[in-house]
Amino acid sequence: MSELTTIARPYAKAAFELAVDKGTIESWNEMLFFAGHVASNEKASALLAGMPTATTQAELFIQICAEQLNEQGQNLVKVMAENGRLIALPAVAQLFAKFKAEYDKEIDVDVISATPLVAAQQESLVAALEKRFARKVKLNCSEDAAVVGGLIIKAGDTVIDGSIRGKLNRLATTLQS
Repeated sequence: MSELTTIARPYAKAAFELAVDKGTIESWNEMLFFAGHVASNEKASALLAGMPTATTQAELFIQICAEQLNEQGQNLVKVMAENGRLIALPAVAQLFAKFKAEYDKEIDVDVISATPLVAAQQESLVAALEKRFARKVKLNCSEDAAVVGGLIIKAGDTVIDGSIRGKLNRLATTLQS
């Protein structure tokens, strides 16, 4: 996967810079999301792999995505097909979405709790996290009974383990040393 990310980065960066210049970030995000799903579909991948030339691959891909791709999106598909990189389209879409989130100053935060969080708790948590990260926060809440109580918060590379299970594990480690 890291190889695909390396391949996808220049395409995603070029597409993002073009989208920023034209003011079409949201439409590019939607285009790439759709194209990424088509490229990751097993049947579509097998069909594209059976095409004899890059030109026919690009034409078929564009026909499949005709309603979703504008002229610049079609050009991106053509360039990627010519370079044998259509397989990297899902990674391009992911990187583009990441660039968009950074541009919009947004961050996805995964919150794991023992019981579902009520709306007031979520609002309070969002306010505290927005202050800490200086970004707009989008919560992805889930439940895990193993947490016992408290929360585990994951935002990018940052993990805040305020769960009772985590505290018990740290206490046990301290007592053993």
